[in-house]
Amino acid sequence: MKITVIIPAFNEKNTIQEIVRRVQAMKMVEEIIIVDDGSTDGTREIISNLDGRDHVKVILHEKNQGKGAAVRTGISNATGEVLIIQDADLEYDPREYPNLMRPIEEGLADVVYGSRFLGAPHRAILFWNMVANKLLTLMTNILFNNILTDMETGYKVFKREVVADMKIHAKRFDFEPEFTAKILKKKVRVFEVPITFNPRDYSEGKKIKMRDAFEAVWTLLKYRFVD
Repeated sequence: MKITVIIPAFNEKNTIQEIVRRVQAMKMVEEIIIVDDGSTDGTREIISNLDGRDHVKVILHEKNQGKGAAVRTGISNATGEVLIIQDADLEYDPREYPNLMRPIEEGLADVVYGSRFLGAPHRAILFWNMVANKLLTLMTNILFNNILTDMETGYKVFKREVVADMKIHAKRFDFEPEFTAKILKKKVRVFEVPITFNPRDYSEGKKIKMRDAFEAVWTLLKYRFVD
């Protein structure tokens, strides 16, 4: 299956080249779409030099709109049969791709989530972020009668056909709960696999804030009861 990796990026000049190198090193990706979401730190200049080389396609947003908007742009321009969302920092390791792809390749899943809470190695940091993630996942399971362990994971892998008729509205970090709510309502087959995780803290450029947790709550409630 042809794999497209979508990399939303905003002010990631220190990591963007390395994450692209790591994706390319996997030798299993035929298309890499980098969507720059209005960076002002030099990221745009770096990725412009990558455009058209080694399966890389660069798309520029003229102004910052949010991660969700960048992911939506990537999805609309992807040509792969399977799409992988890859953050532009180094929190998630592309060496996990074979494990993430296996349930789809074996015909067991339409969507695969890489779970940070299934026992794989991870950096010990940010307790309250973990608590927020687990509470949001619990809320997801209650609302949609499911048993996910990590709704907010950045590693979401899915067949293109899953989103072919799905209208996604998210602009910021509300992409995660909106996408999850809609796939669970569609009753597609979802698998989770454990992934290693190396989170950065806020001094290292982490962008998600507490207000995004409240927005996620509203998003889950909204899409539980409306389409």
